[in-house]
Parts: sequence; C-alpha cells; structure tokens
Amino acid sequence: MSSFEDLLGKRVAVLGGGVTGRSIIEFLQSREVDFDLYDEKNSSLDGIASLTTLLEPHRYGLAVVSPGWRTDHAHVMELRAAGVRVISEIDLAWLLKCEVAPEQRWIALTGTNGKTTTIQMVASILEASSLSGVACGNVGEPVISTLMKNPELDILALELSSFQIEWSELPHFEAAAILNIAEDHIDWHGSFNDYANTKMKLITMAEIAILNASDPEIATRSTAFRGEKIFYSLETPAPGELGMVEELLIDRAFGADPQEAHLLAELADIKPQVPHNVSNALAAAGLARAIGITHEEIKMGLSSFLLDHHRLELVADVDGVTWINDSKATNPHAAIAGILSHTSVIWIAGGLAKGAKMDGLVKRAAPRLKAALLIGTDRELIADAMQIHAPSIPLYRIDGDGTPETLMNELIAKAATLVSAGDTVLLAPACASMDQFTSYAHRGELFSQAVRALVLGEQ
Repeated sequence: MSSFEDLLGKRVAVLGGGVTGRSIIEFLQSREVDFDLYDEKNSSLDGIASLTTLLEPHRYGLAVVSPGWRTDHAHVMELRAAGVRVISEIDLAWLLKCEVAPEQRWIALTGTNGKTTTIQMVASILEASSLSGVACGNVGEPVISTLMKNPELDILALELSSFQIEWSELPHFEAAAILNIAEDHIDWHGSFNDYANTKMKLITMAEIAILNASDPEIATRSTAFRGEKIFYSLETPAPGELGMVEELLIDRAFGADPQEAHLLAELADIKPQVPHNVSNALAAAGLARAIGITHEEIKMGLSSFLLDHHRLELVADVDGVTWINDSKATNPHAAIAGILSHTSVIWIAGGLAKGAKMDGLVKRAAPRLKAALLIGTDRELIADAMQIHAPSIPLYRIDGDGTPETLMNELIAKAATLVSAGDTVLLAPACASMDQFTSYAHRGELFSQAVRALVLGEQ
C-alpha cells in the first residue's frame, strides 16, 4: 500500500461544502473512502455531518480543509490537537499528482490583483505551445478535479489566493510568479504583514521566482529568497530580466547569453495596452519561458488572448463617453489601475472593504476623478478619504430602493447626467460585492445591462 493510500485508510473529515469541498468529496468517492462533511454556513447540504460528529476526532486520520477556513479555527485546532493530519485541497492534489502523474509539472502565480488575467494569459500561451496544460485553482476548476480528469497533462498552471497559499505546504512548482502585493483580506489574515508574508510564501515552494520589480513590497520582501529570481518591469531590462524596449516585450533572462535580447511580443499583441496588463503579460511570459515554451509560442499565445469579462471591459462608447465595467476590481489596488488608465473618470465605487484602507487609493486617483458615485456598506471609508484628499470632487451617495437592479439603474442614470465628451464612467468598486450583489460578476452584469438599456437604448 502506498503512503497516499495509507493516508486515506481511515475516515476523512471534509471541512467546507462549497466548490472546493465538492471536488474533494468527488475524489474521495472515486477511491471509496469514507468521509464526513461539515460546513458552518450550510447545514442543509446532502450528507452533512453534525458538529458533535466532527468533534469526535478519533474517527479521522485526515481532514481536508477548504481555503476559506482560518488556520486557527477552533475546530481545526481541535483536530490537530487530537493528532489528525489537516491539509488543503492543493496538498491533497499534490499527493495525488505524485501517485498518478509523477512527470506532470506545476507552475503557479499569485498577487493582490491581475491573477486571473495573468493565468488566463498563461493558458492561452499553453494552447499555442507544444505542451498540453490548463489553468486551474482559484480560476476554473479546483486542482484536484482537474488532475482527476486530465492526469496526462504536461502542465498545470495554478492561480492561488492567499488563503490557498496559507493552507498549503506540499507542492513543488517549476516556477511561481508574484504580481503585486497591496492591502486585501486583512480581515482574514489579521494584518497586512501577515497577508504579505503569505503571498511571499509561494516562492519558497518554487525553483524559479518570477517577480515584479516595480512593486516595492515584492522587491523588499524577496531579498531573503535564495532561489533563482527573475525580475520583470516595464523598464529596459538588464541582463537576467524581462522588460520593455520601446514597443517590444523583451527577454534577457532565459536565453543562452544574457547579453542577447529576445522578442517575447510586441505591444500591439497585448489587449488592452494599459500598463498593468502589459506587466501581466511579462509575468505570464516569464512563467512560460521557465517551462521551456519558445518565444514564438509566447507571442502567438499573447496575441490571441482576450481579457475576461468584468475586467476593464468596454460596454459602450457613445458621444465621446466610454462606459467601462471593471467590477472585478474588488480592492483599492485593482481600482487604481483602472482609474489611472483614463483621464477624466466618473467613478462608481463601494461595497465591502474587507479591512482595506482607502486613503492611498483616493490620493492617487484624485487628479483623474471628475465625480464619485458611492454605494454599499463601507462607502463612508471612501467618502472620508475623499473629504481629506479630494474635497472639491463632487460625491453622490446612491441607495436605490432595495434591489440590485434598481440600484444599478439609478447609478447609470445619475452618471449620465454628469458626463461630457472625453469622460469615462468606470465601475471599479475597490470593494467586494456581497452586501448588495451575489458576486462581482453579478454586479458587473447589472452594470452592463443598465448601460445597454439606459445609454444605448437597447431593450
């Protein structure tokens, strides 16, 4: 019996019944492993176990935890105190990979913003290459589901949240990229320092670190890493770096001679050509080069990539006014990237701040703002920051009448009274959505629907 089979030889506790939990259960059922499911938020799930059952830890040899659970949760601590091994879905997938796909290689990336866009760029590059591979993890399917269905793949490209990294110890990545680190999920991690340290933990599991040289947190915190580091930026690259030379994305890190420069892509291949998206493309190219994908394949993959919905998505361009859906900007760092991509912005913002501060965002955004329309639970954090850093910019609080649809219609109707040629109406909330919408996607869809109905006159 293998060590993995031995680990599954006793009943397993599954903590969390969401998408990740269901993928864990699917795997356990495929191996005919007995399990109990426990979910704090939904006691009506099929097969749910009682808390009393969970707190009989002698029943279990293993507990597999969904990433939303805190590592210091009382039930997790009780299981560990009883000698139960507690691991993440990512760790479970790695153990499975070692058994069924020992030659498969993994790469990974994280960051406060741009994770999904960048991993989708990697997936597009993989499609253009001679390697077989898909993106998974925090985007698409959970890793263990992907591995169960496609053990023959050469590469798995993992997008990982800070929660997933916090929980994971076992994977070994050919390369891992960190895009940026800014305030987010402070309510879960407890402090910015803990959050940032968790992000940086990813590269300790990698052979090669692909790092954003323009991010001060990454530059400072990566000094302790003793593995191979490849930095990228929008500046002219030094030997051993990736960067920009005029209208070209250049590799001076992965060639046989670091004095030589190799073309990764042209600026025209990147859509949209806003700075943070070009930076994402360099990170994706770095991961691809680390696993041997050619420069030509990278160029093909980047040129065929289209940005995902709800990320700087152009909804309408009417009478010189652009209407942009950036609902996926769920924290200040993401929102500022969208705002700085335009010159005169009617800004729609607010929601659940997740412990993030808004002063830095508003201070940087102020020169680009024409007006702000604020919604949601934590909108006063933005309003207070605007009173300090942008007191002359008109600010409107929009409440609607209790439904998400009417709230969004009221926002668009108000924005339409404020715009003139050259303006951009930008939904870049800097906050999560769950106080007023079911998800950032729901928020973005309603924005797009309201713009099409009220601005374009579509029925």
